[in-house]
Amino acid sequence: MLPDWLKIELREKWERLSERLRLPIVRERINEYPTVIVSVAGASALLLLVIVIWQLVPDKPPPKVVVIEKEWYYDLNTGKLFTAEHGLTPPIQAPSGPMPDGTPAGVRACVMSYKSEPNESERFIAFLETTATPEMLAKWQSRRESGSPVQKWGKGKMIRRVDDKLWVPADSQLGLRLLREAYAPNKNGQHPIYCRPR
Repeated sequence: MLPDWLKIELREKWERLSERLRLPIVRERINEYPTVIVSVAGASALLLLVIVIWQLVPDKPPPKVVVIEKEWYYDLNTGKLFTAEHGLTPPIQAPSGPMPDGTPAGVRACVMSYKSEPNESERFIAFLETTATPEMLAKWQSRRESGSPVQKWGKGKMIRRVDDKLWVPADSQLGLRLLREAYAPNKNGQHPIYCRPR
């Protein structure tokens, strides 16, 4: 707490300073040249308006939304990639026809590359995906309830590598390990990028 004598002295100094800052000369000049003041105020308002409009106008058009129309699928009979409509639930009909047991031979393929614009030789199939049948799910009844976003994505899906024979649930520990391997960076530290069909 400040002593009373210091408060009084500070108040007096403040009053003297505020008297000096009132600047009577400036007031006189404003009264003598009101058109100059109006012009400066108008120019300031115009400049503010230009700056606001400049900030609101976008520099370039927003990026075009890419609509995914096709997806990669893998023909289990021939071992070749083909494209089909986006959003189909695998297995789907493949160009080679059904499997020997009569089921469709087309499963979704996750095609990746470490390059942004890869050619065919720079792409690879990270894993294959199909929908789990009740028989497949019956083999994996001891699985825990899904919790992570990856496990939620994988619920009801079976995945495998191209060379594997057995499908595993995507939300199981084996499935999660396979997904980690698929998205692992290469020896240069580059992460794989999904390649959309053209």
